Amino acid sequence: MKKALTALVVAGLTTGTLGSVLATPSSADLLESIGIGAGTGIVTGTVVGDNAGVDDIVNGAAAGAAVEAVRGDNDSSLAQDAAVGAAASGVVGVITNDDSFIENAIQGGAAGALINILGD
Repeated sequence: MKKALTALVVAGLTTGTLGSVLATPSSADLLESIGIGAGTGIVTGTVVGDNAGVDDIVNGAAAGAAVEAVRGDNDSSLAQDAAVGAAASGVVGVITNDDSFIENAIQGGAAGALINILGD
């Protein structure tokens, strides 16, 4: 019974917190960038010969989130967004024990570049 109540409280707090975060205008941009990054991760995972999977989605989504967090409301260059995406995806790949730092960086760079192109 105690676990059920704890889960209910955590779910309520999470919903309230996410609801207030998602209500801000910039959160739509963040979610859009995460989605673009995740989609790019799947495509680039297939292109670089990796069997596209959850790790590619996570790497791309992390790149998208990082690009949006760094850029904020300011305009940024294509090179800056690609570099931020590559760095974020490379680090996430190390954390998730994915095989190749270079492949992860390529995926993140592609995601960052696409976010810059589509976001402007």
